[in-house]
Amino acid sequence: MDLYNILLIGSGGREHAMATHFASSKRCGRLYIAPGNAGTMEVGTNLVLNVANFQAVKDAILQYNINLVVVGPEVPLVSGLVDRIHQDSDLADIMVFGPEAAGARLEGSKAFAKAFMQKYNIPTASYREFSKYDADDAVDYILSHAMPIVIKADGLAAGKGVIISPNADEAITAVKCIFKGQFGAAGDRIVIESFLSGIEFSVFVATNGEQYYTLPVAKDYKKILDGDLGPNTGGMGSVSPVPFVDDKMMRKVNERIILPTLHGLRQEGIPYVGFIFFGLIEVGGEPYVIEYNVRMGDPETEVVFPRILGDMVGLMVDLIRGNPIEMPAIDSDFAAGVYIVSEGYPGDYEKGKAVFVENVPNGCLYFHGGTKVDPQLGVVSNGGRVLFVFAKDKDMSMARKKALAGADAVRMEGKFYRRDIGSDIDSTAQ
Repeated sequence: MDLYNILLIGSGGREHAMATHFASSKRCGRLYIAPGNAGTMEVGTNLVLNVANFQAVKDAILQYNINLVVVGPEVPLVSGLVDRIHQDSDLADIMVFGPEAAGARLEGSKAFAKAFMQKYNIPTASYREFSKYDADDAVDYILSHAMPIVIKADGLAAGKGVIISPNADEAITAVKCIFKGQFGAAGDRIVIESFLSGIEFSVFVATNGEQYYTLPVAKDYKKILDGDLGPNTGGMGSVSPVPFVDDKMMRKVNERIILPTLHGLRQEGIPYVGFIFFGLIEVGGEPYVIEYNVRMGDPETEVVFPRILGDMVGLMVDLIRGNPIEMPAIDSDFAAGVYIVSEGYPGDYEKGKAVFVENVPNGCLYFHGGTKVDPQLGVVSNGGRVLFVFAKDKDMSMARKKALAGADAVRMEGKFYRRDIGSDIDSTAQ
């Protein structure tokens, strides 16, 4: 059996969850994470390098005899890291799991994604796109549109570029703020779309554009406060599976969304090897696409990857090579998790707070997000979302309770977390 030296790009909870899974694979030789965090260094070797610097990435690939590169976050994908690797003759034998920039436009441009969905009859909300030079037209469109309404920055905005406006005044203010630079160049264009009312869920596939494997379904919670109140965050917690996403719903997702998306990519001549994350909403029993992402979600990965009992390393290699794929088995237990975040997040917050766990509750796993190791203090906070607490159980309610017990055991000055993650789909919590 071939062993692969793996370079995983990223530094969040998603990457710690992926690294933990990869490290357990019989096909993993050596595992490197760039730049990683205080958690990933426990399962592999962190590399201190700037992943935006291609020469630094190339040097690491050659120095550490890397066979497989897996790209965790969206920015390197949209920026063309995979293209650079594929185009470099010195790296001709390197396998990469992650799309080139053309495929990454599904996430990198909301306008491109909406036009793609419209062209290939993939169900999504009706919309119009506007540039910053069309601000007056955007205002006119809002004034003629039913409320609430959704305003989206076209480019990458760290998961915070979507604003749901309950009335025209707030929508117009949102448009003006975006066009004045709230999200930088990402807001030079916007998409304004109809608001869909329903329950959101996340579907993930690993694909080579032809074959695909559907990973466990998950649901994340974006708002900072219990009851889904307050501003959006990168995600405050997640659960998997999602009880209302049954076989009938997944057949609809496959037939109406996944297969047409892969068909559309082939028709457009866009090669695609990597993950696709379909951000979906169920409206009246039907699935609609809210957004595409071209990588795994964070915090969804932290409940999805621990449920995969098979070998994702082997699956990724087989997809890259076009080999027949073996579908990994899935743990039937419910998984739930909550993010410990820094005081002040998603606004301004302090870093460098000591983080430790007193008496780890049985069955809890901790996936590090924004952490690093300080020579004096040990593990300290280094971001807004600091530590993801994972738990599982045959019973959804017990999985949730275990995760909260794990969160209670974390010691960090100013820590904050939601206590209602999963309560909306836990029948015992109603």
